[in-house]
Amino acid sequence: MLTKLLLTVLLALTHNSLFCWGFFAHRKINQVAVFLLPPGMMVLYKPYLDFLEEHAVDPDKRRYVVPAEAPRHYIDMDHYGKYPYSALPHSWHEAVEKFGEDSLVAHGIVPWWINIMMERLTKAFRDRDQTRILKFSAEIGHYIADAHVPLHTSSNHNGQLSGQLGIHAFWESRIPELLADQSYDFFIGKAQYIDHPSVFIWDRVLESAAASDTVLKIEKQLSLKFRPDQKFAFENRNGAVLRQYSSAYTLAYSKRLKGMVERRMRQAIFAIASFWFTAWTNAGQPDLSALQNRNFNELELKEFERMNTAWAKANSSAKDAEGH
Repeated sequence: MLTKLLLTVLLALTHNSLFCWGFFAHRKINQVAVFLLPPGMMVLYKPYLDFLEEHAVDPDKRRYVVPAEAPRHYIDMDHYGKYPYSALPHSWHEAVEKFGEDSLVAHGIVPWWINIMMERLTKAFRDRDQTRILKFSAEIGHYIADAHVPLHTSSNHNGQLSGQLGIHAFWESRIPELLADQSYDFFIGKAQYIDHPSVFIWDRVLESAAASDTVLKIEKQLSLKFRPDQKFAFENRNGAVLRQYSSAYTLAYSKRLKGMVERRMRQAIFAIASFWFTAWTNAGQPDLSALQNRNFNELELKEFERMNTAWAKANSSAKDAEGH
């Protein structure tokens, strides 16, 4: 047990730079997903749109208080051979039997964790538990979005193995922050019922894994065409002047990716709305307008506060370290 705890702590530190689409994109993805829902769900989800946006990032914040959280955000598919990674069973029990639970956790469990969250959300609908419906909806949105990020399926998750340190946030944060509100098309259609959610999410993971080499290769090629002073720039961000990938470099990278970030973001939005809709349908489509507008209890509020405090402290420490 102690070994497993130490392992998960180490994993949390190793993948500390994996901040999953960035806070802006996670919030945007959950926000847009709400508008793909049918009226019977919108009656609950739209009034709580702010909650679903704000708490889309709770799983990232939880990494600072729950050591076991980190592996729920990724899976190193390249650890299991080459595409389509037939050595890895998609059944959790079969995978455990073949590789052992500790090994699976060491290389990430995002598709299996999404299955667990789906069960929790379906039960919350069945129990007509409003606060859990909202909480699990916000959080499953986070994990599904993560599964759509190519570098969340690669052991070279931040370019640390190829001299491209920082590419993770570049792909999933810098690009959507610069382009999403200005040029992305979020007219996606309506949520659809998913017959086999596990098969669906594994297909998305395999798509991400197939794209991970492209994400790295294109940035490596592009970096040869830009001088360091062109690649990076000091720009104003939320009232602070920060060194980050320049707008010119970001736009050039996005163009070479041929819309990959926008495409994966749209696919994540559709997937999230469809998982919400499927959970509601499997629970018998309960009347969400009849739910009592119960507030979160004291214990639940303390959990949110604990996560926010831990995240703020870690974020402050990171900024202090950058300043030294």
